Amino acid sequence: MRIAALALALALAPAVSLAPLAAHADQPLSAGQRFAQDAVIVDTHIDAPSLLLRNWADLGLDTPKVEFDYPRARQGGLDVAFMSIYTSPGEDAAGTATQTAHTQIDAVEAMVGRRPDQFAVLRSPKDFERLNAHNQRVLLALGMENGAPIGDDLSKLKLFFDRGVRYITLAHSEDNRISDSSYSRKRTWKGLSPFGEKVVDEMNRLGIMVDVSHLSDDAVRAVLARSKAPVIASHSGLRHFTPGFERNLSDELAKAVAAKGGVVQVVFGNAFVDPASAADTQAYFVASAQFEQEQAAARKRGETPKSSEAFDKEWEAAHPPRAVKIDAVLNQIDYAVKLLGPDHVGIGSDFDGVSGALPDGLKSVADYPNLIEGLKARGHSDETIRKVLGGNLLRVWGEVEAKAVRP
Repeated sequence: MRIAALALALALAPAVSLAPLAAHADQPLSAGQRFAQDAVIVDTHIDAPSLLLRNWADLGLDTPKVEFDYPRARQGGLDVAFMSIYTSPGEDAAGTATQTAHTQIDAVEAMVGRRPDQFAVLRSPKDFERLNAHNQRVLLALGMENGAPIGDDLSKLKLFFDRGVRYITLAHSEDNRISDSSYSRKRTWKGLSPFGEKVVDEMNRLGIMVDVSHLSDDAVRAVLARSKAPVIASHSGLRHFTPGFERNLSDELAKAVAAKGGVVQVVFGNAFVDPASAADTQAYFVASAQFEQEQAAARKRGETPKSSEAFDKEWEAAHPPRAVKIDAVLNQIDYAVKLLGPDHVGIGSDFDGVSGALPDGLKSVADYPNLIEGLKARGHSDETIRKVLGGNLLRVWGEVEAKAVRP
């Protein structure tokens, strides 16, 4: 731990405060901020790399238009940020997913190269203490969202492992070569494909965490039956709060993830914690899949396709974010801790990945202290909060690494 725990102050912490966090060193820290600076915070899903490809920014500086940058990460106490290496089903179909993934990793490496005093790449939980020795740097780990970049070549798993990828979300919003997606109506494989089973085996061998977020229920069951190591849900909510929304985990599947030793990383985005927003999201992916099909047909006819960015802009204009309170996330964590136990719950915000559709009080990486104060106000112990903030994920990552059989 980084500084002496202020147990008495934390025990007397008030109810959730949504006031702006102290931004200057001469301002006193709140109890939540003090706890955040002392605890180890690991967020398993931040979409900064996609934004860097669209508009390069120096995230070592205050960057108001994004939700992750160095100053706010330090303000919020963030220690480990999993950078999401995301590729879309459209890029998979076009054959560009592999190059897009490499380019995003290049962007993360460039960020580290430009600001080595602020960022470092974390490849193993064993390296955490060494790289975080002076509590100055934000450590960047890599998670691949959508297994499309490996194509149908298992050897690419080793290639991306060597580049630092430490978890892979097997599919995203459509079925792919590996797995069925929770958003898809096709259910191509009724779970995992035969190739997908080999992918899980190879990920186990290398020590890459298998991520079941975005997968269909049948695919989650297939992963749990196949994997010899614990699995994670890098950014998922619980379906208890969003009935019928398969993107979130059912109680049955969440308990199965925990029973295998894994962890459910609770997401912050409105789309996953608020029922009305979840319905909007379900409709978005149905419309998005239809849009991708229409643009593919346009390409075959020799026409210039519309961009996915234009589609997203139109959709967002017609579906503005709903007002959601931080309580929606606190409710999820409360329920998850009671359902799964304190050793199997974590956080995976989806910052920079939900177009700003986030609850009041959880708008950026500066806001983890608000979450801490909310959990304290609801009676969670310091030990449980530390586990949820990062201890559980680091433990599971270490267990997956220990089961690897690399030469």
